[in-house]
Amino acid sequence: MVSSAALGCPAFMRDIDLVLQERFGLSAFRPWQREAIDELLEGRRRVLVIAPTGGGKSLCYQLPAAVLDGTSIVISPLIALMDDQVRALTRRGVPATYLASTLDPADLHRREQEVSRGRYQLVYVAPERLESARLIERLASLRPPLVAIDEAHCISQWGHDFRPSYLRLGEVINRLEPPRVMACTATATPIVRREIQKRLGLSADRTAVILRGFSRPNLHLAAVESDSSGERRRRMEEALRDALGDPAHPRGGAIVYAATRRNTEKVAEAVARQGWRAAPYHAGLPASVRQQVSQRFADRSLDVVVATNAFGMGIDRADIRAVVHVQAPGSVEAYYQEVGRAGRDGQPAHGLLLTSSGDLGLRRRLIGLGGGEGEPPNADHLQQQWRLFLDLMRYVEAGSCRHDFILRYFGDEQETLGGCGHCDVCERLERAGTEGAHGSVSDGNALVVRKALSGVARNQGRAGLTAVADMLHGADNDRLRRLGLTSLSTHGLLSERPRPWVLALLRRLVTAGLVDITTSEFPIPFLTPAGVAVMKGDEPVRVLLPPMETGRLRASKKERSHSQSEVPADVDRSLFERLRATRLDIAREKGVPAYVVCHDRTLLEIAARKPQSMQALADVHGMGPARLESYGEPFLQAVSAHQEP
Repeated sequence: MVSSAALGCPAFMRDIDLVLQERFGLSAFRPWQREAIDELLEGRRRVLVIAPTGGGKSLCYQLPAAVLDGTSIVISPLIALMDDQVRALTRRGVPATYLASTLDPADLHRREQEVSRGRYQLVYVAPERLESARLIERLASLRPPLVAIDEAHCISQWGHDFRPSYLRLGEVINRLEPPRVMACTATATPIVRREIQKRLGLSADRTAVILRGFSRPNLHLAAVESDSSGERRRRMEEALRDALGDPAHPRGGAIVYAATRRNTEKVAEAVARQGWRAAPYHAGLPASVRQQVSQRFADRSLDVVVATNAFGMGIDRADIRAVVHVQAPGSVEAYYQEVGRAGRDGQPAHGLLLTSSGDLGLRRRLIGLGGGEGEPPNADHLQQQWRLFLDLMRYVEAGSCRHDFILRYFGDEQETLGGCGHCDVCERLERAGTEGAHGSVSDGNALVVRKALSGVARNQGRAGLTAVADMLHGADNDRLRRLGLTSLSTHGLLSERPRPWVLALLRRLVTAGLVDITTSEFPIPFLTPAGVAVMKGDEPVRVLLPPMETGRLRASKKERSHSQSEVPADVDRSLFERLRATRLDIAREKGVPAYVVCHDRTLLEIAARKPQSMQALADVHGMGPARLESYGEPFLQAVSAHQEP
């Protein structure tokens, strides 16, 4: 072991390379791993590491613990992972143990006594154990040279996996007074990173933030939206066959994720019928069964595990060739953590996300159940979970490279690919009209994108995204005139497109990194440097246009009959469709179902009468005083815009 007095000298750093080879069996660090370890041992000594699952974060605290004098502490919520890592460290000659409530009381007492005697270089502790003042005193007496917090995103109420037991960790660090602190997480957006630092007392000026490894070009990403359960089942089966080959001689393993326990069992049965050795895994199964499934998957006697998000942490299998989600997970963070378990050997692997409109209601219900037993749900926290899910839906609808979307989401701008070339969006871009290394859209579609970017540029901070969409669509109303948008050269540039479609395009430009939005009280869109380059034609357009049906109401059979065969002869059908689109916009803005705004009968009468004033609109069936005040103006604008030449 290297003494602390040796810190800072060149020999110490040479010893680190020797320990890497002799203790950990690795020939070299990944560049960011060396950077993190250097900062922890010789630099700022406060480090936040953000890297994907399987990216090598644990080495960043395990190796320093192996060369530092004394007992280092690792706080981790994953007991199975602690057990795996302790076994691996022990085999490598690094004395290690873990403390968790799942241990037999006699075994737990014995381990705590051995920890007090300084037998171990590295001790893993579950965060719930740190609610014991006696244990904290025992650990403080060891004067640990390093405290590492794994799964650090669990401390954030704005993240996807908040755990109340993490909230005391800032106090624990203050009590232990370690000279070095490292926090590690696989998923942390900028807002979550700030909260991690704040709650753990890692001041921005004293903390090194290492953000690397999110680029996974060997992983083919795809997303499919379908309300047909048969179609989703077929896609899943095709993905497994494409990735694994013949069930009699599979090329590796696969994980299929479902949102509910019941669905894991149904899907596992379907997968087994296709010839795969498959089993379900969820928290409702006995611990012995879960352990058996994990072990069989690790030793390759199982090909496919169909699981809830309870499965995955600590999986020691590099040849996972596919991860399929048959239902949408709760966030981009959760999705990337789960899909990132594929292709850790660097060989090609597939990640397929299957979604349906039913996922929205299911996720709303699951979020509502997240308050904890006997505790009322925290409204702000539940709303944040819903926003995280909507971020995932934006990923599903993305019209630009899926890898670049994820890299921008996590703030890993250094690794953006400019199009991976092989995700489903990049492949569609190639088919739409190849240009350059990664392809771009056809000239006509590229012109549409550049027109939209020009509209954002001409806006010059006047108005928000919705108003810019109105301006590009060619709307003419008091608000747009007051803002000066009707006099712009870009007014009406996309008048041939439905307004909801234009708004969907602008959102795609945001997710593609060509447009950004201010964080002010009234968010304003503006072009990024990449957006300026694309607008000027210096860079190709690599954004798919939204489908033409975007923004239209998904009507019930009864409503569809109105728009097709049951629209009366005296009703202007195209105006009726415009009014329905306007109603949908209002419903989305207000967060209510479309029928709350008004029924089809009301829209049919408006389309027939074509009222020009509030007084005339008041005579329409269903347009009482409250609806007139709340929704009257948009409907009048729709009638007026429809009658313009």
